[in-house]
Amino acid sequence: MANQNPYRFLAPREGSNYKQFFVTGRNLRAETLYRQTIGLEPRTLRDVAADYDLPVEAVQEAIQYCIDNADLLRREREEDLADLRRRGLDQSAAKA
Repeated sequence: MANQNPYRFLAPREGSNYKQFFVTGRNLRAETLYRQTIGLEPRTLRDVAADYDLPVEAVQEAIQYCIDNADLLRREREEDLADLRRRGLDQSAAKA
């Protein structure tokens, strides 16, 4: 039996190298939405939703997904950075 997707607005993206979920029908990772709501200048869920023409509930779901899957997201960010370094495209290495 296939795993049921418990999310309303998120799903795996067919053909993507990422295992993390995307907003259904869009090339928009859940983490992209989440990252805009944290940090030094966090944005409101309503503002993020408006920017991407999404319901606020989709942004809330993306945030919860990212919190629940923090290890996966961290691994994928580390893999992306390692790939950039292998290809000599890491900006921080160029500044050193």
